[in-house]
Parts: sequence; structure tokens; C-alpha cells
Amino acid sequence: MERDKLVYMANQIAKFFESSPEGARSQGVADHINKFWEPRMRTQLFERFDEGRTEGMHPLVIEAQPEIRRPAAPLEARTTSQQDASAS
Repeated sequence: MERDKLVYMANQIAKFFESSPEGARSQGVADHINKFWEPRMRTQLFERFDEGRTEGMHPLVIEAQPEIRRPAAPLEARTTSQQDASAS
């Protein structure tokens, strides 16, 4: 998915939750992303967070980041990491 489209979608979710009670806003964003975004989309979102590229992101998306589930590493990456560890 295009990364700009990903930010657009996350921002749309945040805009929806702007009208929620103060304590539920960022949690609502995180819950929605956790429930409805496939792992690949969440991985791309975390790539942006990890690179510090949050420009253009709604503040509620950034605030929700700790509550968004980070997908597990792809099987290929886990296999490589396990092989590297066993070689040590």
C-alpha cells in the first residue's frame, strides 16, 4: 500500500475519534487499527514510526502508537535470526 495512503487512512480514523471523550480518543484509534488493519499495513505504519517520519500524521495517531500492536517479524526474518543465533 502506498505510504501516503496509509497516513491518509490513519488520519481519517483519528478524525472520526476526535469527537470521542478525551480519554478514549487515542485508544479508539489504536483499537480500530488493531482490529481492521492487516499486519502488513501495521508493519508499514511502524516503519514510519521507527524512522521518525510522523510528518503529516494526526496527533491522535502518534498518541495511539504505544497501543497499536506491532506485527510479529515475518517468518523469513525469524528463521534468519534463529539461524544467526544458533551459529554463535
